[in-house]
Amino acid sequence: MKMRGIYSSVTDIRRKVFTEVARLAYEGGDYSRIDDLPYKIVPGKVAVYRESIFLERAIVEERLRLAIGLPLRPIDEHESVSYGIEESAIAEKYYDPPLVNIINFACNACPETHYHVTDCCQGCLAHPCKEVCPKGAIEIIHGKSVIDQSKCIKCGRCQSVCPYNAINKMERPCARACGMDAIGSDENGKAKIDYDKCVSCGMCLVNCPFGAIVDKGQIFQLIHAMKKGKKVIALVAPAFVGQFGPKATPEKLTAAMRKLGFDKVVEVAIGADLCAVEEAKDFMREVPEHQPFMATSCCPSWSVMAKKLFPELAPYISMALTPMVLTARMVKKENPDACIAFIGPCAAKKLEASRRSIRSDVDFVLTFEELMGMFEAKDVKFEDISDDENVELNAGTGSGRGFAVSGGVAQAVADIIKKLDPDREIKVASAQGLRECRKLLQLAKAGKYDGYLLEGMGCPGGCVAGAGTLQAVPKSTASVNKYVKEADKQCSLESEYEITLGFQKE
Repeated sequence: MKMRGIYSSVTDIRRKVFTEVARLAYEGGDYSRIDDLPYKIVPGKVAVYRESIFLERAIVEERLRLAIGLPLRPIDEHESVSYGIEESAIAEKYYDPPLVNIINFACNACPETHYHVTDCCQGCLAHPCKEVCPKGAIEIIHGKSVIDQSKCIKCGRCQSVCPYNAINKMERPCARACGMDAIGSDENGKAKIDYDKCVSCGMCLVNCPFGAIVDKGQIFQLIHAMKKGKKVIALVAPAFVGQFGPKATPEKLTAAMRKLGFDKVVEVAIGADLCAVEEAKDFMREVPEHQPFMATSCCPSWSVMAKKLFPELAPYISMALTPMVLTARMVKKENPDACIAFIGPCAAKKLEASRRSIRSDVDFVLTFEELMGMFEAKDVKFEDISDDENVELNAGTGSGRGFAVSGGVAQAVADIIKKLDPDREIKVASAQGLRECRKLLQLAKAGKYDGYLLEGMGCPGGCVAGAGTLQAVPKSTASVNKYVKEADKQCSLESEYEITLGFQKE
């Protein structure tokens, strides 16, 4: 999580890829020219980032393919970068699994978890590291501590007692970021994803310092839908505020997105309000009479994790539709022929939208980073948008906007319950990051949270920390909190929208 918010060479390449893919789609014509893009993104004759410029370009080639929604090419066979691109140049294409991919030759084959004694070891007389080791894995050799890795059980006790902080825990960054323990190694030591465990939260891809992990995109298909004259309505997640810089006010964002070809922009905070109301009613109806606790439903990586690891607790997750789906169904009801594009911070929303039960509601899912690529490709700048061009964004309440930060969902639900039943005690527990979410559910399984409302967020910090965000998490959190306070109405119960859809989650 240490890399989040730092604009690095990995970030720069990723965003250039999104821009070029968007430009390619907008310009149309002969798409075989994608073969030339790696030379535009990585120009010159000398490698800047890796040992070979040819390797740099080969990695960019795979990134371009994934951004278009194409699969990785086999390493042992020749295929052009453009292979299959014509089949992807359509308006109707969903994400083909796997969503999250590892570019094998971009992976550094980082060592798996182990403890390592550094040169800071002073060979102290007390050698507490040796004394506390439960397996006798530490010996003092030539005055320095040495760990026998064949005996080490990685308990970390040696690290905790070293007075010089001389013992480091070495971890593969992607594996450390994965709360599902879904990342292991192949026969060559390269990272490998266990897709039976993966929930597509995307934390591995934003924590890999080598940029070897990439999710697929739909920028190409979205732009093709626009070019074919389809009415495309954008649903913008409440985490958008502050993502595109200080000049990108909600009104300017709406105007800028219209310049990209979107017909209309709707704030998903509207659906968040409806979701909060439904979850509040679920809680009041079910807890504790019919179930011991209730968990919120809006974060797809959290709910998929719960169903994978704690299937017996799955019935205790609220049946309310997520804000994305609620908003999409509401908009589709009014615009049955429109295509719906969800724009948000989240990689897992791509997974959610690819489910058959949701495909008819949400046609495209793009991250804020991918949307920024579209702005760059069309040279749309927020400072160039005049006040006369501003378009008011459909407003949700403060509670709906607060879904973007950790604790916001549970707070919105609790506020509703307090208004509907002032005498009722509302106990809330929340967790952020899938590893902490697992601990939360483990305790709930043991009966520690009976009577509670549980909120889980797959990303540490909430939606503002999603894999597709552009800003540092603390900065985004502050922007959202300010946006929450600016809402004319604060409680979701005050929303002017009503659920008239008659749908519940399958």
